[in-house]
Amino acid sequence: MQLAGFDFHTSHNQVPPLENYNSFETNEVLRNIIRVYGNSWINAPAMDFGDIMGGHDMQEAGNLANKHLPVLKTHDRFGNRLDVVEFHPAYHQMMDVAIRHQVHSIAWTSAVPGGYLAHSILSYLKQQIDEGTSCPLTMTFAVVPSLKINPDIAGEWLPLVLSGAYDPRHIPYLEKKGVTFGMAMTEPQGGSDVRANITYAVPAGKDIYKITGRKWFCSAPMSDAFLVLAQSGRGLSCFLVPRFKPDGEKNKLHFQRLKDKLGNKSNASGEVEFHEAWGRIIGEEGRGVANIMEMVRHTRLDCAVGSAATMQRALAEAIHHCHYRSVFGRKLAQQPLMKNVLADLCLESEAATTLAMRLARSFDEALVDEEAMHFTRIVTAVAKFWNTKRAVLVMGEALECIGGNGYVEESVMPRLYRDVPVNAIWEGSGNVQALDVLRAMHKEPASMEALMNYFRKGLGLDTYLDKQLDALQQLIAEPDAYELKARIIVEKMALAIQAIEMIRTAPHGVAHQFCESRLSPERNLTWGTLNNGAILDEIIGRTFSGK
Repeated sequence: MQLAGFDFHTSHNQVPPLENYNSFETNEVLRNIIRVYGNSWINAPAMDFGDIMGGHDMQEAGNLANKHLPVLKTHDRFGNRLDVVEFHPAYHQMMDVAIRHQVHSIAWTSAVPGGYLAHSILSYLKQQIDEGTSCPLTMTFAVVPSLKINPDIAGEWLPLVLSGAYDPRHIPYLEKKGVTFGMAMTEPQGGSDVRANITYAVPAGKDIYKITGRKWFCSAPMSDAFLVLAQSGRGLSCFLVPRFKPDGEKNKLHFQRLKDKLGNKSNASGEVEFHEAWGRIIGEEGRGVANIMEMVRHTRLDCAVGSAATMQRALAEAIHHCHYRSVFGRKLAQQPLMKNVLADLCLESEAATTLAMRLARSFDEALVDEEAMHFTRIVTAVAKFWNTKRAVLVMGEALECIGGNGYVEESVMPRLYRDVPVNAIWEGSGNVQALDVLRAMHKEPASMEALMNYFRKGLGLDTYLDKQLDALQQLIAEPDAYELKARIIVEKMALAIQAIEMIRTAPHGVAHQFCESRLSPERNLTWGTLNNGAILDEIIGRTFSGK
């Protein structure tokens, strides 16, 4: 066998990296949502940010921050406690860019309507380069309502939270240009059951407490301050615990180790002990869960948004691959079965994005409309439940579309695959969300009435939707079976909201294909089973239009 003339060093029929593109401009779904919702001012910051997020530098920063992981330094070489987390420069690069572009603050600083929608679109674009840095950004965004419960705390901390400056220095917060926030709620014995917490707080002056105990998961331990739950004289209470006390002395937070997590690796999560740590109470004693839930409700919004974003990023990679890769004499993107799979996944991605952005819009509306406020109360849990679950399934199929080249660590796909489950677990897993919906139905009937009013306005839009709403009504009429069928109830709610919003924001053929494939009793359980071949290219092009 002759080897002469064989080129061992050139690979053919391979796909160039997906980089140096605008991740907003190539996403027709996002652009169309802004147009339909009438918030055109968001286009400019989203276009600028999308150009940065799709660029080589940010893509590489995401890769580097997930290869060179955070390191906890508990002591210096002389034995003095440090409790600092060291990061690769790429982590700080991403944090700096995101904070300067107001990902965490635009919802609070926007002078025109649509701040939450703007936040969610910017967060969506940011999420696609790195899940890990999205965690401290989300908590710094979400802490604002809880801080506002105490005007004195808000006056001291909000200017630093909203400053637009990223300052990673390990120094007292009063000396910093900007701060970030973390959270420490769960303990080894309780997990999501925070009422089982045994960390306790003892009064030490006006609004000041000394906190003793431990937390099993402290999110973003490098933050400048944390919201912490601890037992006080009147029950579980919420406290602001800074890294440094107001006099500049290091607070007694002792970090024990960082978690070795499945994904979300660029972000540190740690175990922490409080040794009579200094803290200020947020609100009244015994109102800890209610007061920290203001923060949690906002982080759940970002969970729904982040899962939709990861779906779309994975599909952009899959569409890009299929556009370049030839198999059996044709491009993959031209082959009917692959086209069906891609379109089906894109339909799921568009519906998830639409659900997340409808929720963001309702947060905006809730600022001036009481019914919208009640709507967000129940739909936040619905959207968090549904999007985070569907994203896990979409990721597996999108990875299969790319094949072996997507299964190696040089590809972004393994990282996306490992990262995507965290949004389903963080801030309450699926059962917690489903039970939260039931709790809202029982204890806050105004939220259920707001949702049913929304559904009534959707009657007659599509026959499959009408049947879905009728089935949901029958389930709601059986309160004795609520807990057993909670996931069924939430699934039907989520699909109905997606259908209504798809009908309102997407072309008729795309919306009808969603209703037929998701709401029909004969719907299929695997991807690539759409019936209308004529609509497939349009569906795919809406999710990612290419570089």
